[in-house]
Amino acid sequence: MFCRKELLQCGVLNPEKDLYLGKLALSKHPKSPETWIHRRWVLQWLQKECSSSGQELKDQAEPRGDAVRRRQCERLQRVLQEEMRVCTDAAGRYPSNYNAWSHRIWVLQNMAKGNLKVLHDELSSTRLWVSMHVSDHSGFHYRQHLLKALARELSHAGDRDLHPTQQPNGESTAGASDDNHRNDVIPQLFHQEMEFCTDLIESYPGHETLWCHRRHVFYLWHQWQREHIRRAGSQSPPLTHTDVLLSEEPCDDGSASQAMDVDCVLDGSKHGSYTQDTKRLKRGPLLPHPGLPSEHTFVSRILTGCRSPEQSRFAIAYRKWLDSVIGQ
Repeated sequence: MFCRKELLQCGVLNPEKDLYLGKLALSKHPKSPETWIHRRWVLQWLQKECSSSGQELKDQAEPRGDAVRRRQCERLQRVLQEEMRVCTDAAGRYPSNYNAWSHRIWVLQNMAKGNLKVLHDELSSTRLWVSMHVSDHSGFHYRQHLLKALARELSHAGDRDLHPTQQPNGESTAGASDDNHRNDVIPQLFHQEMEFCTDLIESYPGHETLWCHRRHVFYLWHQWQREHIRRAGSQSPPLTHTDVLLSEEPCDDGSASQAMDVDCVLDGSKHGSYTQDTKRLKRGPLLPHPGLPSEHTFVSRILTGCRSPEQSRFAIAYRKWLDSVIGQ
């Protein structure tokens, strides 16, 4: 590894070719710590090379400098996409491959920091993978990291938009409407993840990983909800659709049960799964955001029609956690 680093620094070895060699090594040894560590070093060196090239082009003619900077940016984007594919392949070759998922998080933090498009794309692209690996804690932990990063970046963007900036043409940015939109997007992200978790729990009963994921996602949502209400009270911005939902009193058990019964009708021909018509209903605009009443109703529904002792045990443990941690 040390010799390859020297060759890279001397310009003898192409960094993309060295990354490809590492990809081949990971196809045989997908959990190799040395390979992942060396891969991070190569990516850092590649970033420095591209940034130093951009600095040198500042004194050159503008059109030529822009073209080279564009090529450098496209080069980094290709490397980023290839890294995600390598991580996905390695995670599929070794169960609970913590090294691969940790590397994927590192790539996000160092090569796509604050990039909302990449975060959204990652949340969408890993959906199928975790659906096919419902016992892999590492994959679901990565989705939890994505949700937390998205909520943080969207909140920070909203904070910047609360202070409109003056544009060169004399116009100011319309920050309030953008902030309202972002504050509606964040609850929708958590709601979609909770609905996705509901599908998996009912389709694959008895998997502790799914209940742990639901617990973590609901906790993140609960924390963001409290922070959002606190900030809304201190800054007193215009009320958004989200603020109205969060300020409403929780519905009683009867109405919550009725809403969930319509929402989650089980297909009688296949235990523990949803019909296509039900999934269309679940994507409707009238669904409430996650809350303690809806979570207790969900647990009660699971326990009522449960045939798996493990599923019952996980559901009871989740209900106790709701009462002891969230309900305090």
